[in-house]
Amino acid sequence: MSALEIRDIRKNYGAVETLKGIDIALESGEFLVLLGSSGCGKSTLLNIIAGLAEATSGDVLIGGRSVLGVHPKNRDIAMVFQSYALYPNLTVHRNIGFGLEMRKVAAGERDKAVREAARLLQIEALLDRKPGQLSGGQRQRVAIGRALVRKPQVFLFDEPLSNLDAKLRLEMRTELKRLHQMLQTTVVYVTHDQIEAMTLASRIAVMRDGRIEQLGTPEEIYDHPATLYVAGFVGAPSMNMLNATVNAGQLAIAGSDARVAVPVRFKDAVREGADVIVGVRPEALRLASGGASEPAFPVEIDVIELTGPELVTTARIGAQRLTATLPPRTPLAKGEPCRFAFDEDALRLFDPASGKAL
Repeated sequence: MSALEIRDIRKNYGAVETLKGIDIALESGEFLVLLGSSGCGKSTLLNIIAGLAEATSGDVLIGGRSVLGVHPKNRDIAMVFQSYALYPNLTVHRNIGFGLEMRKVAAGERDKAVREAARLLQIEALLDRKPGQLSGGQRQRVAIGRALVRKPQVFLFDEPLSNLDAKLRLEMRTELKRLHQMLQTTVVYVTHDQIEAMTLASRIAVMRDGRIEQLGTPEEIYDHPATLYVAGFVGAPSMNMLNATVNAGQLAIAGSDARVAVPVRFKDAVREGADVIVGVRPEALRLASGGASEPAFPVEIDVIELTGPELVTTARIGAQRLTATLPPRTPLAKGEPCRFAFDEDALRLFDPASGKAL
């Protein structure tokens, strides 16, 4: 039995179709990230799971039980919002235990649950403080603690780290990963940040215009993007996309004299004269060693950016651009011609008309 099952969920606002048939099944302990840009429908889907919005059609099952029409407090879920939503006049202890207090849980049992959550979140020393005395990261820990004490079947997180600065986001991301590994709870997590998705998820649902563009593990999403949208959205820097034409068993890169052999695994997927888009990740590129048999793109260096651990290099290949992430001490200069080599397995081909991977 799935911990959470979403069956053909659709949501209309008048004539506007926000969700266009979402199907997902989560096993107990999975960490699903709904990833996409603003307006793709990810928060709407989360609100339907939580009971804060009604689906136009479809069904949501938690623990095998349909929860459509069930009040949010009876769905056995706990939600952490982008805003901390803490009571400013209550101590951290009472904020964490407030839901249990409303359910008439005995004071001793409530105190034990609050202290256990505080221990897991490493905020035991803050229990007597009020929210106004806490940092943003501490407040977010309190909000997570309030969800933890509920011990629900499913945790729902709606962009919980977006209000934090970069350093705190990294710390809280690590904290959430540690908690999930420890508790093995089922989580649905909404974000537009692909780094959060890649580091936290056991599976990622990349959403676009109310649909799931691809559902898979972080490795599947990153290494084998199903569409051009996924390939471009996931990855920083994003995957290089080069327009090309199949010509005599080679990929002729548009606007240049560059030619590379069509990888064997694509021989049956492409036809002579067909237009394709060649995808290759920046980290899959390296400076060519000079071997004639080594597949490579001839380029001219345009921009060099040292980030510390890597050299982000933008080059021109004809009228198109190609980005490579190279070792930080790579000897390069603007305007210098060179060759970026790659392994054949690193190439991805896409149909420019449908946007789908070949």
